[in-house]
Amino acid sequence: MNYSNVLSNEFNIKEEYAENIINLLDEGNTIPFIARYRKEMHGSMDDQLIRELSEKLEYYRNLDKRREEIRELITAQEKLTDEISQALDKAETLSELEDIYRPYKPKRKTRASVAKEKGLEPLAEDILKQDISFSPFEEAEKYISEEKGVNNAEDAIKGAMDIIAEQISDNAEIRKRVRNLTNIYGTVVSKATDENKESVYTQYYDFNEPVSKIANHRLLAINRGEKEGFLKVSVTNNDEKSLNSIYSLMLNGDSESTQLVKEACDDAYQRLIYPSIEREVRNDLTDNASESAMKVFAVNLKQLLMQPPVKGKVVLGLDPGYRTGCKVAVVDHTGKVLDTTVIYPTHSETKIAQSKAKLLDLIKKYDVDIISIGNGTASKETEMFTAHTIKNCHKKIYYMVVNEAGASVYSASKLAAKELPELDLTLRSAVSIARRLQDPLAELVKIEPKAIGVGQYQHDMPQKRLGESLDGVVEDCVNSVGVDLNTASPALLSRVSGLNDTVCKNIVAYREENGAFTSRAQLKKVPKLGPKAFEQCAGFMRVPESKNPLDNTSVHPESYNAAKELLTILDYTEKDVKSGNISDIEQRLDENNINNISEKIGVGVPTLIDIVKELAKPGRDPRDELPAPMLRSDILDIKDLKEGMELKGTVRNVIDFGAFIDIGVHQDGLVHISQICDKYIKHPSEILKVGDIVNVKIISVDPDKNRIGLTMRF
Repeated sequence: MNYSNVLSNEFNIKEEYAENIINLLDEGNTIPFIARYRKEMHGSMDDQLIRELSEKLEYYRNLDKRREEIRELITAQEKLTDEISQALDKAETLSELEDIYRPYKPKRKTRASVAKEKGLEPLAEDILKQDISFSPFEEAEKYISEEKGVNNAEDAIKGAMDIIAEQISDNAEIRKRVRNLTNIYGTVVSKATDENKESVYTQYYDFNEPVSKIANHRLLAINRGEKEGFLKVSVTNNDEKSLNSIYSLMLNGDSESTQLVKEACDDAYQRLIYPSIEREVRNDLTDNASESAMKVFAVNLKQLLMQPPVKGKVVLGLDPGYRTGCKVAVVDHTGKVLDTTVIYPTHSETKIAQSKAKLLDLIKKYDVDIISIGNGTASKETEMFTAHTIKNCHKKIYYMVVNEAGASVYSASKLAAKELPELDLTLRSAVSIARRLQDPLAELVKIEPKAIGVGQYQHDMPQKRLGESLDGVVEDCVNSVGVDLNTASPALLSRVSGLNDTVCKNIVAYREENGAFTSRAQLKKVPKLGPKAFEQCAGFMRVPESKNPLDNTSVHPESYNAAKELLTILDYTEKDVKSGNISDIEQRLDENNINNISEKIGVGVPTLIDIVKELAKPGRDPRDELPAPMLRSDILDIKDLKEGMELKGTVRNVIDFGAFIDIGVHQDGLVHISQICDKYIKHPSEILKVGDIVNVKIISVDPDKNRIGLTMRF
């Protein structure tokens, strides 16, 4: 397969770009490095698109590998023909390849194999010819053999038809036709296993939807209902169309044999072909739905990781709880733990009063700026307690409810034990909740991405594939923001392009032994960090303490000379960069011929533009350009809500059928996809992303079921 040609057509890019990406990947370059520092070679494609191309390349290579495996297996049986070889070359999917291999695949004992052992294959071949002068029952008499278990002509005919049915089932063209017809005319049907049993799957107790139209989230819900024993699921098909398609290939004339072949067609379809195709279609539907769900999960995760950090603030973290109390941790502006304790805001009046006093004391003692509250068990009660308490504070204090998913996973991890050895694991989660407000990315990279929980049905996904997909998102986010070489944890460093766990540990060990890094070049002294690793990681490292201002930008060391030459051409000095006195650099560039400068300094135009952006704002954080998170100082109860109320809210999760919005009550409200905007959209992510601040109006409230319906159309 000509991979660059196929991929260029599929991704609508120049073949030259596809070929360059393939070569770059094969040379061991990482996707963040390719996306950021090799833009001229691929036309400035983003990391997500390059990752998709990389995954497709792997799929096609595996397809070719299987193609050759099958060719060798058929050759070993001395049955490979030019026709089969050509069919293998033309096959575009794994299922097409397996259909071709099916007749040659070693089989377990089947009705057909038993009939062949009885010597009935010649009779089957004669019947398949459908000669009008041939009498199958007369011919069958010749195959009667008590020794072989063929007691009469009917036994012989039955065995021959089993052989014919298996041949029909093994026919690649027939399977392809039935598969296509099922995808066009098939219907997913679900029924209740017990109609009197109440469950969350009630709406699927008598449900059907065409295979071609079924929504991904409904399919995944049905699959889970089946797995939990509430539903019986099947795919029905237009059997008449499928059988007519089989007849058109297999029937020839109108002889006595033709009638037998027709019966064999019916048997093959009902017993062998359709059960297999039904499984395939369901698997394909599930795979597609899973891929779609993983993409939504990935988009949500990226938005969550890229939430703007709340910098330079002392934060008090609250990990809510009932019986064991609410764990408290105060961290300074760098995330260093200043104090921890436990309060009991949901217990007796005495305990509540003590908790208020303790909270106010901590706020005053450490001059706390913001309170970060986890959104788990007892979150609502803790939020109400906090809102009432801070009204009595000596200064204006705000709070924010943060997603605490994965905090308990982190608390019990080896990483947490190493970072916070002096703390009980219950208190570690309060530290994590506080730090999530200060720098969501730096804290959330410590947790397995699928434990963060910003999707749907993540536990039903293929876990290996989900892990790979989300790891890619984390890697892209970390590298797009960059990492402070002197403060980054091993967990954060491990997500940097080109670094493995051993090198990350060596970086931290070098830092502890030799003090802070004073330049990027110093990385070359770290054990086991070779030239290739340096090339891949250097541009994503930041060294604010360096004398070279370029070390605190995303300008790659390979472009330092070009950057210095650019400064000279535009009449700047390095002192101007350090003092931030080059805010008009883009204007000066516009006044010159960008192509001439690009040629003169030896870098492509995309790289030149990136260098200019970095020089204009050294040490910039791309997250700072996003809207700041919404902080609160008071709380509503769901009982306070009324239809028609207009509120501001934060998008917490985006799913196939809508988005969940935090409007300041314990229960997030749902904006259905139909209520997001006035125009038609295929998916809510076209309009909304996690962390967006939006205006909503309440259209329904059900306090008993804890349901809030919202609209953005007003």
